[in-house]
Amino acid sequence: MRLAIVALAVLTLPALSACTESKQARRAATWNDKPADIVCWSYGTQTFAGRSTGKVEYDEGGRISFVDAANDRYTTVEGECRIVYAK
Repeated sequence: MRLAIVALAVLTLPALSACTESKQARRAATWNDKPADIVCWSYGTQTFAGRSTGKVEYDEGGRISFVDAANDRYTTVEGECRIVYAK
């Protein structure tokens, strides 16, 4: 039993580091794309209006993530959003 636990730990270690590298690459890509104007609503009420510094990422759960140009923070917004990229 102890051998199985050690083997499992050894096999999962590379998988964990790969996930970390992919997350770092995804976040790095966030800073390198065109800016966009973002406006979001929830039940007809505007909940967010702002601009991204770069790429806007889309989540399967309906959320968007981006770096907010107003405060340079990584921001996640949920709701119905209109995203207009700059030329």
